[in-house]
Amino acid sequence: MPTAPILQTELPGLPVRHGKVRDVYELDEHLLLVATDRISAFDWILPTGIPDKGRVLTGLSQFWFGYLQTPHHLITSDVDQMPLPEGVDRERLRGRSMLARRAQVVPIECVVRGYLAGSGWTEYQQSGEVCGVQLPAGLVESDRLPEPIFTPATKAEQGDHDENISFDRMVSEVGTELAEELRRRSIDLYQRGVMHAESCGLLLADTKFEFGRVDEELILIDEALTPDSSRFWPADHYEPGRSQSSFDKQFVRDWLLASDWDRDSQPPELPEEIITRTREKYVEAFERITSAEFAWK
Repeated sequence: MPTAPILQTELPGLPVRHGKVRDVYELDEHLLLVATDRISAFDWILPTGIPDKGRVLTGLSQFWFGYLQTPHHLITSDVDQMPLPEGVDRERLRGRSMLARRAQVVPIECVVRGYLAGSGWTEYQQSGEVCGVQLPAGLVESDRLPEPIFTPATKAEQGDHDENISFDRMVSEVGTELAEELRRRSIDLYQRGVMHAESCGLLLADTKFEFGRVDEELILIDEALTPDSSRFWPADHYEPGRSQSSFDKQFVRDWLLASDWDRDSQPPELPEEIITRTREKYVEAFERITSAEFAWK
């Protein structure tokens, strides 16, 4: 059964940083990443959570870290195996927590796009380019690109929107060798994700990865190919020339756009129907991608 949404966690005695979705605790030489049920839209964290959303994100990341077979930060997602302080309610953390290696974070969002959507579509309409990558003329919204493109972005501390940057600017910030390695690794991981998604009847329109260094080894960190970091579209409904239905917070964005919220004040509470439909989309994405039943149905 769905559980009440968890909007924030507090583990006494552990230093914590609250991100947009995750509460990140320092746990000796490791990090404890707890995915809450917070949801953000239009640079705001909404007052209403989506029940079990954090468990979907954690379960999908665990699946992809194993499937992609690339160096990553996940040590375990089994709370019974984590060195937590005495008195911590492990049940509250179950299914939504990852014990991870500490890494020196590369301050770049590694975005790969295989289709023309979102900010990429907006930029293409204005310039025919996306992050400095020239694209063929005459493309329409949601068109599949001739080949995946790497479009980095700076990491925003708050809100939804990172700043798209050119590859040349990325080179100036992190150096040529690292920039080229991140581009190569990101496109390779995206293409492997595309192949699995297609076998599940899904199109992986775009995604973003984050990387860090541990003892000079470049590893995948944070999350991987979740509905929060990626656009998944149902393949049987795909039709270029319009926006596509997706397995993410689309219902939330659409409801907010149709409301009288001015985007300059505290967002309104979400109605139960929008909460339920959004949760169903996240759970469906989990089940289709992993071929496993979601444990908290």
